[in-house]
Amino acid sequence: MAENHTYEKWYKTITNYERTFKKWEARTDRIIKRYKDDSRYQSNPNSRFNILWSNVQTIQPAIFARLPRPDVSRRFRDNDPIGRVASMMLERALEFELEHYGDYKSSMQQAVLDRLLGGRGTAWVRYEPHIEGDKTEEEPDDGYQVTEDIDESETENAMEIENPERIEYECCPVDYVHWRDFGHTTGRTWEEVTAVWRRVFMNRDALVERFGEDLGYQVPLDTRPDEQKKIEGFADYQSQALVYEIWDKETGKVLWVSKSLGKILDERDDPLQLENFWPCPKPLFSTLTNESLEPIPDYTMYQDQARQLDTLSNRIEELINALRVRGVYDASASELQRLFSEGENNIMIPVKNWAAFAEKQGMRGAIDLVDITPFATALQNAYQAMEQVKAQIYEIMGIADIQRGQTDPNETLGAQIIKSNNAAGRLKTMQHNVVDFATSLLRIKAQIICNHFTDDTILKISGSQQLSPQDQQLVPQALELLRNEAAANFRIEVTSDSMIFQDEEAEKQNRMAFLQAIGGFMQTALPTAANQPELAPMLMEMLKFSVTAFRAGKQLEGIIDETADQIRETAEKNKGQPKPPPIEIQKLQMQMQGEQQKMQAQTQMEIQKFQAENELEKAKQEYQAQENQLKFKLEEERNTKEAEMTNNRDILLAYLDNATKIETARINQGLDDGSEAYIRNIETAKLLQDTMGYDMTQHPLEPVVQNLQQQNQQLAQMIAAIHDKLNQPKTVIRDENGKIVGVR
Repeated sequence: MAENHTYEKWYKTITNYERTFKKWEARTDRIIKRYKDDSRYQSNPNSRFNILWSNVQTIQPAIFARLPRPDVSRRFRDNDPIGRVASMMLERALEFELEHYGDYKSSMQQAVLDRLLGGRGTAWVRYEPHIEGDKTEEEPDDGYQVTEDIDESETENAMEIENPERIEYECCPVDYVHWRDFGHTTGRTWEEVTAVWRRVFMNRDALVERFGEDLGYQVPLDTRPDEQKKIEGFADYQSQALVYEIWDKETGKVLWVSKSLGKILDERDDPLQLENFWPCPKPLFSTLTNESLEPIPDYTMYQDQARQLDTLSNRIEELINALRVRGVYDASASELQRLFSEGENNIMIPVKNWAAFAEKQGMRGAIDLVDITPFATALQNAYQAMEQVKAQIYEIMGIADIQRGQTDPNETLGAQIIKSNNAAGRLKTMQHNVVDFATSLLRIKAQIICNHFTDDTILKISGSQQLSPQDQQLVPQALELLRNEAAANFRIEVTSDSMIFQDEEAEKQNRMAFLQAIGGFMQTALPTAANQPELAPMLMEMLKFSVTAFRAGKQLEGIIDETADQIRETAEKNKGQPKPPPIEIQKLQMQMQGEQQKMQAQTQMEIQKFQAENELEKAKQEYQAQENQLKFKLEEERNTKEAEMTNNRDILLAYLDNATKIETARINQGLDDGSEAYIRNIETAKLLQDTMGYDMTQHPLEPVVQNLQQQNQQLAQMIAAIHDKLNQPKTVIRDENGKIVGVR
């Protein structure tokens, strides 16, 4: 009875949530369809302007574009070498988890997309040990491994008893939870929520593996994920069972409930031992009120303006279709139709009975076209109205024009920076919310690593073998510190600039600023500590305080702490003792100067290194710019030369063709024998070469010219032969009787 009463309680709780958020889920469905434009060619074939897709694609990379950079530091910035090494190991372990596995980035992207569309994004962290030789290693991930084989008592017994099985590797993946599969107890604010759950879909093998054969075969396979239901023609798809994984903070219990079977499948104590109990952070919400946790999607704030854009877009399409030549013409002048049907340039169409056509005022009297000026004016007004509606939407969403890459060339840099800072206020709020969500996920991962990962796994993924020899000696104490209340000893943060596109030049400038600040401090602090040893502890603490403020100097904290401790110990030993003689003072000063010069040399070397990298990068950019400019210039000169050669060729061919036709006509009429034409062609070609820079001897048309010259020469020879024959004396031809019968 107690079990049924508990099931009834959770059944009512889940039903209450589904009834409360039913309206929000229906609204989210419509928004996603609008985002994908599903109804474009189904129920609404009109033209539309998808401003929702544009805004999401603009905001999403502005709030999450790449993997974050975790920053693990000691909660209290005091002189704690063990805490420093422990924080460094935990930070490297988190970086390994983020970079080696792709689940974190994909889950973050999907959660951010859910936040921008429906208004709520969620992710779930699991602990997943992989046992060498275990059959479950080949099974698919069904989402229930979150608590499997991680009971503390079982883990301790496994460590004490020799077990042939061993952990091959461990990980804590981040699962994306669909907005429809997440639920929680109803409340006005998130602080009033006492339990969270997610829906997990499991096949028969997963049910048997997780809950045993008795329960595994009892749970009916009566449901499928919503997205897979929409796949048509997938007849071989196997149905799955829907199981609710519930985490109750009030009782510290984790339950697995099947509504179809009507009972609790399993119940366990707190398996992960997390600080906030839940394996998921506070969801990434959009707009909320203090009365309900039902999020208000961003699209609902400007959906009226979006509908206006759709209307204007459809009208613009209709106006563009109306911008066509239409009219009537005289049927007796059917030739006028060819003016618009035959799309050729410089066409002349003959008209029959021109006199009658001219009496009717020609084309003006025979044709009348529809005036398209009103359509063009309406089209311009529609475009202006669309820009005004878009400006209203951008004002509602807080998207600055500087974020879209649109700037006024007349504005100064300061004006653009002020505009960007003021207009991007809401965008920065979104960025901070995403940062808090990503930080919460990393904190859960860090607690799982510290509470459940073995020492060997932590040493491998943290790269402890790459630490300095001094830090490697502190690794055992650092591991013990990580096991002991890691959440209370360390602060895990994610900076907003590490999740968006970062400027590499800014990173280099930060490092150079760090080196210059530390170098300037050392130049002043070392001589002061040598002359007044009692000030050495304060100066060294100031040095540590300044180093911890720079993220760029985090890798140098170890050597700086060690050097500061040595200087402070030396000053403490000399404190209270009589001042050494001048020679000893000089030796001490020389020693301090040597240390100072060493630090200055190292600092100068780092500065030169960064300067060299900057100069090299600048030189590469300049060389690339010069190369591109030279390529453009050569391409322009080549195009100009080709155009000149083409023009000269056309002129020459036209001239030669015209001259050939004229001379041929003159020769046929007996006005010329061709010799003068040949000489004139040669002189013309030479003139073209002298005046236009056209070298015929090196031009591709040289064979054509030579062929023309040879033809002219042959023609001249033929004409000369005919002329010689015509100039020969006449011979009288007589018959047999001596009578003249002709002349030869």
